[in-house]
Amino acid sequence: MIRVFHDLAAASEALAARVVSEAASAIEARGQFRIALSGGDTPVGLYRRLGSAPWHERLDWTRTVILFADERAVPRGSPERNDRLVTEALFGPAATGPERVRSMRAEADDLDAAALEYEREVETPIDLLLLGVGGDGHIASLFPGGAALDDGGRRVAVVRNSPKPPAARLTLTPRAIDEARAACVLVAGEAKAAAVARALSGRVTPAECPAALVAARDWYIDRAAAAGRH
Repeated sequence: MIRVFHDLAAASEALAARVVSEAASAIEARGQFRIALSGGDTPVGLYRRLGSAPWHERLDWTRTVILFADERAVPRGSPERNDRLVTEALFGPAATGPERVRSMRAEADDLDAAALEYEREVETPIDLLLLGVGGDGHIASLFPGGAALDDGGRRVAVVRNSPKPPAARLTLTPRAIDEARAACVLVAGEAKAAAVARALSGRVTPAECPAALVAARDWYIDRAAAAGRH
């Protein structure tokens, strides 16, 4: 499903409603809601919506587990961390990591061990995975031509040569992304239009444009990001 909205605010509002709906369904079916979130500027407005009235009251946070699509290998608490961005947007600037937030231990000296540790968090399929798309077509920390795209059956991989700093990261792999029960892609802005068009064209491989991995999932995009589609 591809839904095009006037602007990012409208797309975020619609996606907030989708999150609440998926949460209710997951809790009714399995007793908890496992949502994996991404960093970047685009989803901040969505997270702030979910963290404020009336949306915050519509989610049962006591039965929600917050996971991550990827994380940068920087010290815990760094402003570059996705977990800091997410927890502050959802729970306020003073958030220190609510009990049900499952951060990737990307600050660890042994990233391979940290990746194996996070595997246990995502052995059970994610109920809802929220992704963005970079101008180069990357999703999570899966970059064009990156070794992590060949996951070898793993659900979490170490990235050591990201083209965007920092070079080292942890990321969900194509396997974990494919196993997610639902996935939504939020994209906004003219700078992303070419990447969106390539991902949805059906003419590129994930190695060329990793966002092609989720072409068949649900996209929430603004008019500017949709401008390259024909």
